[in-house]
Amino acid sequence: MLGVIGLFLAAFAALLLWDYLWRKRRNDMLSYMPGPRPLPLLGNVLMYRGLDAEQIMDFVAKNQAKYGKIYKVWVIHQLAVFSTDPRDIEFLLSSQQHITKNNLYKLLNCWLGEGLLMSTGRKWHGRRKIITPTFHFKILEQFVEIFDQQSAVMVEKLKSRADGKTAFNIFPVVCLTALDIIAETAMGTKINAQMNPNLPYVKAVNDVTNIMTTRFINAWQRVDWIFRLIQPKEAKRQDTAIKIMHDFTENIIRQRRQALVNSQDPNSPSELVDDLGQKRRMALLDVLLQSTIDGAPLSDEDIREEVDTFMFEGHDTTTSAISFCLYEISRHPEVQKRLVQEIHEVLGDDTQRPVTLRDLGELKYMENAIKESLRLHPPVPMIGRWFAEDVEIRGKRIPAGTNFTVGIYVLLRDPEYFDSPDEFRPERFEADVPQTHPYAYIPFSAGPRNCIGQKFAMLEMKSTISKLLRHFELLPLGPDPRLSMNIVLRSANGVHLGLKPRSAAKED
Repeated sequence: MLGVIGLFLAAFAALLLWDYLWRKRRNDMLSYMPGPRPLPLLGNVLMYRGLDAEQIMDFVAKNQAKYGKIYKVWVIHQLAVFSTDPRDIEFLLSSQQHITKNNLYKLLNCWLGEGLLMSTGRKWHGRRKIITPTFHFKILEQFVEIFDQQSAVMVEKLKSRADGKTAFNIFPVVCLTALDIIAETAMGTKINAQMNPNLPYVKAVNDVTNIMTTRFINAWQRVDWIFRLIQPKEAKRQDTAIKIMHDFTENIIRQRRQALVNSQDPNSPSELVDDLGQKRRMALLDVLLQSTIDGAPLSDEDIREEVDTFMFEGHDTTTSAISFCLYEISRHPEVQKRLVQEIHEVLGDDTQRPVTLRDLGELKYMENAIKESLRLHPPVPMIGRWFAEDVEIRGKRIPAGTNFTVGIYVLLRDPEYFDSPDEFRPERFEADVPQTHPYAYIPFSAGPRNCIGQKFAMLEMKSTISKLLRHFELLPLGPDPRLSMNIVLRSANGVHLGLKPRSAAKED
């Protein structure tokens, strides 16, 4: 018995020694950096015990207040460095070399593969070069028509809720609208999510998004084999939903590729046409189908990765951004009044007139309101990079094997860079108001890996929000949102407001 205990103690001592030596180089290099004292083997993982999605942002903010704008944390054997200093962030995000996303993003691999969000190195550079022309203003001009048409569907669906006294959660309504928009712009196909919310594809997108969110919050579920072991039903539901989405996308790709081949046949019509005989708009999918890398066309799998990436990024983040902006407008009547006045000046009295790209460009105050809402409620609250080699940032050495995380949410509410940071004040983005640091405001990230679709997103937000304000007064009804840090910023209790028909508002 004593011999067994002795062997156990010896093995444990050897494990502790290995753990010490394994961390030693990185600990020595970061001896200058503050952070909580780690335990052997476990690191600082116990700090996260009991935390839920609603507590994470406050947790990060408290750590920043305690340890400063840059600090280190060990989660088991994973070293993480958190920064909310714009000077560090500028170095990181402006770099052409340090573009590899941190390990948390691997959670999405089973869905998105190695599309633009997930890829790195030459593959990322090649894909970025191909996709950038998709957001040329001539193509965006066609997309504005889609924004307007799908927003009109949303208005019709909301008329039954506009009784002026009942609060409801706007988030799922916006989500279906954003899904319709991104499906038509990315794939060139209508999925009619707003009219058919139980469509298998629509349900699959929601299922996977919710499952990934849960896995993101629960650290052990990020490890795939552990997730499958402890949550077999959820794993099966995830796999089924991903297959539905992949099959749907692949079918659209085949149809679109065949249509492209037919359009090049001298015996067929020269234009791609839709079911109504009208010229089809250029979609992201069409750009990908006609693109090559090093002379070779993209495979169907390559194309599917990019389309799936856009379906994820183009509906979830935009839904968050639009919903929180509508909430802020509903709670600030003076802002709403000024927005309605601007919309009237730019678009006139005809609420049925479609907006144009030029119209949206003239909604300057609307853009300020959206920017301010993005500051308070950034759809992507944190971003990160992985360092495969030692890096020096402003004289500070960061060792290889570090997950470097940028706390966007905390940065955007830092009083050093934003006066009265918790107040909703669109005026802070007026053209003549000086900004403190170019990397203090980065809701779309920045540098070479900034959000490629930010112009698209801004136009979609302007179109959707202006359409709602042309028809409804937004009312401050329902509970305040409880911000929840998931893959994308959400509210644990929804985003509530009330609606009153704009004509009724004028009669009061």
